[in-house]
Amino acid sequence: MSSVRSAAAGPPTRGATRVHGGPDARGRARWDFSTNANAAGPCPAAAALVREADATRYPDPSYRRLRERLAAWHGVAPARILVAASASEFIQRITAVGARLAPGPVAVPEHAYGDYAAAAQAHGRALCVSGHEGPVAGQRPTLRWCCDPSSPLGQDAPPPADLGSCATVLDAAYAPLRLQGRSTWAGAARDAVFELISPNKALGLPGVRGAYAIAPRDGCGLGADWADALAAAEPSWPLGAHAVAMLEAWVSDGAQQWLARQRDTLRGWKAELLALLIEAGAVAQPSVTPFVCAQLPPGVTAASLREHDIAVRDTASFGLAGRVRLNALPPDALQALAQAIGALRQPMSTSSTTPPPSTEGNA
Repeated sequence: MSSVRSAAAGPPTRGATRVHGGPDARGRARWDFSTNANAAGPCPAAAALVREADATRYPDPSYRRLRERLAAWHGVAPARILVAASASEFIQRITAVGARLAPGPVAVPEHAYGDYAAAAQAHGRALCVSGHEGPVAGQRPTLRWCCDPSSPLGQDAPPPADLGSCATVLDAAYAPLRLQGRSTWAGAARDAVFELISPNKALGLPGVRGAYAIAPRDGCGLGADWADALAAAEPSWPLGAHAVAMLEAWVSDGAQQWLARQRDTLRGWKAELLALLIEAGAVAQPSVTPFVCAQLPPGVTAASLREHDIAVRDTASFGLAGRVRLNALPPDALQALAQAIGALRQPMSTSSTTPPPSTEGNA
């Protein structure tokens, strides 16, 4: 809840820095555990189509063929597909459109991606934690964010019982990276919400920006006015040629078969990461994704690991102070992490085993 309170504390600050994983002011770390992208990527089929994309021409401004392909793959009507420049662009757009169609607070999970709160703040909307009222007694949220599996914890997040009470967005960014169990979002629950899909992480291509949302099925309560308003607010050509290529690859048999194989690889890397953390004295929380949140052993911090060219994601901005998020990486990266933790813990281990000074002759 602390992250929600801090985001709602005042008006937006010009040039305010948002916290993300990935490169920092020092550039890219050699061993980057800080992002949630598929470390077994990039997907060869998707990468090939992106490389072959013709950037000398405009894409079709209506994206008709792409919408039809995405709709056919999901088994929905093409009119329900809303393309977006990125998941973050859609977050801003639906927050702005919702402020006009249904003014009121925005509900976010207690620990969640900061762009939900940042968008609400940018459009002058109050914030509340999902399941709670707004800052004014009796005030109910009019837009709600859900994420399954969740971020940063990577845990199951079942649909709320009162789905029809307000416009709801299911952020499904990590659904393709689920390594165990099954989502409880299915059938009627999915049809009642905007499902936001950003496959660049799953494909190992986070630098290619492009996403889409599936609007609620007709008759699910929101009406067509939300989808129409979101389409009207769509910028011209939100997707460049490279993003179109990535999304077309996403629904191909080759990409999906590759992803299914890589989940087995990620399960192995995650098991090794958890074993490393346990052996080092860290406390890791359970997750169904390749990424986990953990409390590092004494003496080891995100800042100290960065000095060893290792990046992890400090989770204080998520409201989880004292913990970090780590993504499962290949064995060479895990070896580098183990060596860094060992080096950082060494001074403490040495001092803790030094015998106390002799008290002989002291009264």
